[in-house]
Amino acid sequence: MNPTFILVIIILYFSFLLFIGWITGRKADSESFFIGNRRSPWFIVAIGMLGSSLSGVTFISVPGWVIDSQFSYMQMVFGYFAGYVVIAEVLLPLYYRLRLTSIYTYLDNRFGPYSYKTGASFFLLSRTIGASFRLFLVAIVLQFTIFDAWDVPFAVTVVITLALIWLYTFKGGIKTIIWTDTLQTVFMLTSVILTVIFISRSMDLNLGSLFESVKENKLSRIFFFDDFNDKRHFIKQFLGGMFITIVMTGLDQDMMQKNLSCRNLKDAQKNIYTYSIAFVPVNLIFLVLGVLLVIYTTYAGMSLPEQPDNLFPLVATRGGLSSAVSMFFILGLIAAAYSSADSALTALTTSFTVDILGRGGEKESVLKKVRFSVHIMFSFILMVVIMIFRLINDESVISSLFTVAGYTYGPLLGMYSFGLFTQWKVKDHLVPYIAVASPLICVLLNTFSEELFFGYKFGFELLIVNGLITFLGMIIIRRKNS
Repeated sequence: MNPTFILVIIILYFSFLLFIGWITGRKADSESFFIGNRRSPWFIVAIGMLGSSLSGVTFISVPGWVIDSQFSYMQMVFGYFAGYVVIAEVLLPLYYRLRLTSIYTYLDNRFGPYSYKTGASFFLLSRTIGASFRLFLVAIVLQFTIFDAWDVPFAVTVVITLALIWLYTFKGGIKTIIWTDTLQTVFMLTSVILTVIFISRSMDLNLGSLFESVKENKLSRIFFFDDFNDKRHFIKQFLGGMFITIVMTGLDQDMMQKNLSCRNLKDAQKNIYTYSIAFVPVNLIFLVLGVLLVIYTTYAGMSLPEQPDNLFPLVATRGGLSSAVSMFFILGLIAAAYSSADSALTALTTSFTVDILGRGGEKESVLKKVRFSVHIMFSFILMVVIMIFRLINDESVISSLFTVAGYTYGPLLGMYSFGLFTQWKVKDHLVPYIAVASPLICVLLNTFSEELFFGYKFGFELLIVNGLITFLGMIIIRRKNS
């Protein structure tokens, strides 16, 4: 497709987002930026959260993941649903009862300032890496489809990518994002569905023959029960998915900030259950698309790419399909990536301002200047991390994302579990040491697991082990008189 045509589409798309940002940000203050004045319609939040949870990582990596993992990812998706139940029934009531702006304030109330700063710091690290992964994807595709043709350096592409997010979020924050994310979710899902339709038609497949072809393909196997050492084993995937959801949604300021913007607890729970149910068929569509892409490469005489993440971009932009497929791919990717990255930037700004700087109670005139500076700072940090990731990336992005999450979200899982399910106090000043030691121990366990545990290989259940180590560490440092 002509790079100029793609650029025009993107300009029109972002013009619409900037218009929404202007409308929602006109009378926004810091309460609007942080929690949307607690007036967000729950069904709008649900649609936006669906897009944020999927992100550009899902859009690019899940279709390609079927090459190596088949449909085993659906086992994790079933685990996600169980995790959302825990969030709705355990965590949301806690957050609403305490009327939190930042969810990590709970750790301050429960344990003390060291635990509070530690939890917030692990979130900042985790979300910075995760948001950078997502933006890296969209920057790579924009470079590949547009800017390479004009010899624009990759660093300039990254700056443009981040500048667009900053422009429509710096005023309204979460008040703007719940609406822009809803729009982007609709764009993303429409793009995927239309892409499936166009590719199917190019191979003369109707709806019935499409699903029959996918069903008969060996890549469509969902359940794996035979080898417990296999990373794809059902128990590992299900529990891993469940706890990944608890930490990456329920213990994540980015995702919970949207929930806390709802009018009340009941609305927030409606939001969680609605979007968790929708999450199952939506992910199944992405996996069906992956098998369809593999089938198409055979049909068109194409070779599978060395990197699974390149499967969808390769077929969509260079597979000999109509220009409409390329257009929908670009729009879908941008919508997917930005629906998660924009809220991440806002959440990073909120957490750093409230949790690390402790400036949440300042006068509006002062607080506005502080969050403005923090917003710019994190935009720059994301740019640097994206450039670093481009240099070191050597594996599937979605696998990298969950691997990193297993290490950095584990201490949060342990700290919140300890706070919720015990009544002990701890020696607060020792919590940071426990939180740092736990991921390091997990790195060693993961590295030598086959030698130590008779060939056992850790999968995403490493997150649970990480949280358990933190939990046990906090038992050791508990106060005896508590």
